[in-house]
Amino acid sequence: MADSPAQFRGQARLPRFAAPLRYDLRLRPDLAACTFTGAATIAVAVSAPTRFLVFNAAELNVDRASVRFQDLVPSEVVQFEEDEILVLGFDRELPIGEGVLTMDFTGTLNDQMRGFYRSKYVYNGESRNMAVTQFEAADARRCFPCWDDPAFKAKFKLTLEVPSDLVALSNMPVVKETVTGPIKTVHYEESPLMSTYLVAIVVGVFDYIEGSTSEGTKVRVYTQVGKTNQGKFALDVGVKSLDLYKDYFATPYPLPKLDMIAIPDFAAGAMENYGLVTYRETALLYDELLSSASNKQQVAITVAHELAHQWFGNLVTMEWWTHLWLNEGFASWVSYLAVESLFPEWNNWTQFLDETTSGLRLDALAESHPIEVEINHASEIDAIFDSISYDKGASVIRMLQSYLGAERFQKALASYIKKYAYSNAKTEDLWAVLEEESGEPVKDLMTTWTKQQGYPVIYAKINGDDLELEQAQFLSDGSSGTGMWIVPITSCCGSYDAQKKFLLKNKTDKMHIKEFTASQSYDGKKNIWIKLNIDQTGFYRVKYDDELAAGLVNAIKAKKLSLMDKIGIVEDSYALSVARKQTLTSLLQLLNAYHDESDYTVLSHVTSVCLSISKISVDATPDLNKDIKQLLINLLLPAAIKLGWDPKDGESHLDVMLRSLLLIALVRLGHNETINEGVRRFHIFFEDRKASILLPDTRKAAYLAVMRTVSTSNRSGYDALLKIYRETAEPQEKSRVLGSLSSSPDKDIVLEALNFMFTDEVRNQDSYYILGGISLEGREVAWTWLKKNWDHVLNTWKSSSLISDFINSIVSPFTSEEKAAEVSEFFASRMKPSFERALKQSLERVRISAKWIESIRSEPSLGQTVQELLQGQA
Repeated sequence: MADSPAQFRGQARLPRFAAPLRYDLRLRPDLAACTFTGAATIAVAVSAPTRFLVFNAAELNVDRASVRFQDLVPSEVVQFEEDEILVLGFDRELPIGEGVLTMDFTGTLNDQMRGFYRSKYVYNGESRNMAVTQFEAADARRCFPCWDDPAFKAKFKLTLEVPSDLVALSNMPVVKETVTGPIKTVHYEESPLMSTYLVAIVVGVFDYIEGSTSEGTKVRVYTQVGKTNQGKFALDVGVKSLDLYKDYFATPYPLPKLDMIAIPDFAAGAMENYGLVTYRETALLYDELLSSASNKQQVAITVAHELAHQWFGNLVTMEWWTHLWLNEGFASWVSYLAVESLFPEWNNWTQFLDETTSGLRLDALAESHPIEVEINHASEIDAIFDSISYDKGASVIRMLQSYLGAERFQKALASYIKKYAYSNAKTEDLWAVLEEESGEPVKDLMTTWTKQQGYPVIYAKINGDDLELEQAQFLSDGSSGTGMWIVPITSCCGSYDAQKKFLLKNKTDKMHIKEFTASQSYDGKKNIWIKLNIDQTGFYRVKYDDELAAGLVNAIKAKKLSLMDKIGIVEDSYALSVARKQTLTSLLQLLNAYHDESDYTVLSHVTSVCLSISKISVDATPDLNKDIKQLLINLLLPAAIKLGWDPKDGESHLDVMLRSLLLIALVRLGHNETINEGVRRFHIFFEDRKASILLPDTRKAAYLAVMRTVSTSNRSGYDALLKIYRETAEPQEKSRVLGSLSSSPDKDIVLEALNFMFTDEVRNQDSYYILGGISLEGREVAWTWLKKNWDHVLNTWKSSSLISDFINSIVSPFTSEEKAAEVSEFFASRMKPSFERALKQSLERVRISAKWIESIRSEPSLGQTVQELLQGQA
């Protein structure tokens, strides 16, 4: 066994005795037959005695007779499919030093949106294939044999043989091109040292527009023919982001050019390939007339995120996937910094709390995971591209920056980038540089946030002149975990001028109120309030005692709090209510304090909490549901009436976002006037698609309104939406329709929408729009449908993120222990690593809802409070 190829099976990583220095790759894709042929010449450094070479290959046919290392012919060529490795055995030990490995291979241009794949597009009225790559995390091995591990950085020199009428792009600029009849051979410059997952190739018919940075770097946006005007916004954001990052990281952009390209079939949102960034069309294209304000924001933040990776990720790369969060958390955080600088009127850092909120929600599950996850097999990597790596990662970086101060933080990051450029780093390496530059105990502080899962809730209570604090791990199921953190506590009393910050290192601590204000003791009646976690920079929740909580409600009503703090209070309160640490009754009383709020950023959190309450009350208190919905409608209506359906001259970007947010919420809450008006406008728009009565920003609300009125016996609205879907060429418009189709209260219509996903009219990447829109009334039929079609779903949507969407969307909305048991039983014999985490998390959500319902039913004064609040609103 010790000397056989089988010894390399079942290992998390490749052996280190040989490493690639340079790849010379020649690839020839056949877009009609959907296959490709390739030849690899790889310079390999052998550093320890071995008679084997071990590297990755998957779904490739390597021509065994062509394999050579120097002049040696291998005596064994063994492919282990489940390990995705190829082992070459030689009759004698390989010479130490550099040698050349060569081989020929063939593969398939698959339809799985990973590896080297095909994507469909329409050109001059006919359907065609383009060839595209998507290699992150471990799929370069599906395109060419390689050491497919981020730590094996090497230089890449590519040559492509493609039809002469097509555009062929790669990471580097073209050096020369020779045409022989229908085929051209394109040679690209050699790349700097880089990881395999960042290599990229795109071959198809495209137009482009170009600009250049202040340093003269050429930036292009490639689109489908005729759509270049939709690339202008992304181009502008791209050029400005590169200039901004060059200064922020004090390091020039590392490559000679940057291309950004929109791909019709794309599993993720975008991919930061070095010098050739690929995007879903909805994440790159923006059209003044056809896109909504939220589309515009999504494009800006996605472009800023991917371009941040050109430094943080591509130039300096994580050593292994355990440190993925360094790439993703950082790029998410810094993309907000960039967009805030480009579009200050968007109030972007306040919107960042959307990221923090989704991180806090996921990380309150027992089935969450630490930011740094041990990865033992390539198949486990995809499942950690989640809200923990991105959103919690970004949030703890914001917490650290706020603790160290922006200037010290930026200087340290620039040192880190310089120190690890063209190489790899681990989480500890970043802490070490930050610690050295700042003199603060960064490693001790941050290890508590990245090595253990979860986060604390800080219990705050007044005892005489002391504010007593106690930390405990917060879990949505109401239990207390054993975690302990070093928590950067920030606090203010009565005004933002009186602030205090310190590190809570123990279970409990206390501070003197007098430290804030020499003159007075704490007295809730005197309009003095205390807010912890100022502007929600810390990744934790706060549970105030009744007296402190009452003081904060008064401060909200008196407009004394920042937007971020208003958001923090409502989000913490909602989470504490789900975890049964406070009552739904008290949450409704708190929400009532937001009745004259008019800011988009705050109301986006308020509406999301309102919709969650409305959903849970359907199952928890069906007799009160109508009144609770009315209460929530009354809360949102004043702001909605003020904005109306039609845009006003000179209104802000955030008001445009708010109009859409409130109309959608009112439709979902069943507000009849809004539903009727949406339907009325839809009919006019349906007859004349250019009519200004329904602009992109209000369409989703109208589409949902139409679907609330659709049933099997009255299906014209559903058919009208399908007609719009079929007639539009715009991906953003298509996604608006798809996100509405399954929202009908009629089960048969929901079923029809789910089956529509199986037709070739819906791209596999877009299934999650339909899944995400399923009405409460459609839960049961969706679950039956999933069971019946499970094998088909699993074989069609193979990637972890896509299959997980099916489970999350269909399982999570249930609210009973019985249903959790039934789902568990169904999957007991069908479990796969790609969706195991998603399933466990979904089942946990179901059980949390079941406990919350039980608790809501036992609240003695809920009904009375709802009546009192309704009367107060009148």
